[in-house]
Amino acid sequence: MTLIERYIFRNVVTGFISCLLALTLVIWITEALKQMDLLTGKGQTIWVFFTVTALSLPALITVIAPVALFIGAVYALNKLNGDSELIVMSAAGVAPGRLLRPFGYASLAVALLTGWMTIWLMPNSFQGLRDLVTNIRADFVANIVKPGQFTALDSGVTFHYRERQGATLLGIFFQDRREQGKTSIYLAQRGQTVELDGQSYLVLEKGSIQRQDGGNGDNSIVNFDRYAIDLSAFGGEGGEVVYKPRERSTADLLNPNVKDGYYKMQAGRFRAELHDRFAAPLYPVAFMLIAFAALGQARTTRQGRGFAIILALAGVVAVRVLGFLASSAAVRSPAGVIGIYAAPLLGSLFSLLLIFFPDRVAVLTDRLDAARARLVARLPALPLRRA
Repeated sequence: MTLIERYIFRNVVTGFISCLLALTLVIWITEALKQMDLLTGKGQTIWVFFTVTALSLPALITVIAPVALFIGAVYALNKLNGDSELIVMSAAGVAPGRLLRPFGYASLAVALLTGWMTIWLMPNSFQGLRDLVTNIRADFVANIVKPGQFTALDSGVTFHYRERQGATLLGIFFQDRREQGKTSIYLAQRGQTVELDGQSYLVLEKGSIQRQDGGNGDNSIVNFDRYAIDLSAFGGEGGEVVYKPRERSTADLLNPNVKDGYYKMQAGRFRAELHDRFAAPLYPVAFMLIAFAALGQARTTRQGRGFAIILALAGVVAVRVLGFLASSAAVRSPAGVIGIYAAPLLGSLFSLLLIFFPDRVAVLTDRLDAARARLVARLPALPLRRA
């Protein structure tokens, strides 16, 4: 890169990094506040709290990075124009392609970062987050329940114990109402959690099981000396973790198990998630080109740039919204995949036309305005009503 290109590149990267850090920090604080119940309600350590919030960052950064690049490009172009540097470069004969080159380097770097995160890092972080949350919910005795409190879990289980003596729990009450119309109540004098082959079990001693079947009115009571309950059954569906499409690796999405029941129900989401990952690196390039098309032309200090920034922002929002709509359409139909790639590519193509062929675009705009004027002139005039 030449000296001018390095100078422009440095301004773009400075604006991008500053915006990326600021937006990431704000959104990370918001996510951290949502996870505060890990400390207050589930008795987790500060390390687990930070781990959970950190695992959600890659998904946030993949959305924030293109927006941060757009803001960084707007910042650099405004700075160049405010210091009259764009006017000097234009007067010196600097072509738009040369001026665009450092912006292209920055967008390429962000696109590579976004692609790496969406294709590899983000699914791994989602999978790690799912495993961690599942383990926290599975071992609810150690992580959630407090002595003397009746704790209701999401899976329809209520647990209570009177007090703890070391690793032993005394006065245990355990109610399981996960199956509609059926209730099982476990009462035990004592019990403790044990680990066996990576699974957590609650071993009860000296107690009874009361089963109530509301459908046929059958009730039964069974006494036991020792009874073990598999706690992993309360952390997921049947103790087996089923990963969602966004939690699966890109290789799994490319070669899914077509016989899997979950895949048969969610085949559209698998398809949309896969193509969303491949299309994600296109958005940094599209957003940068939109910013350059709106603000890359030299203007005097008397010419306001606020309207151009508003148009650029509207273009970025339109491209991103079209991408979301196409992703939703791809869930229902394979034809929606075209829209996933078309949204950023069309935004980039139109921006390139504005950058390199502004005269032709102006002629086309004038023709459209003339056609609109002729159409309005042919419309019958509406009669005025007198008050």
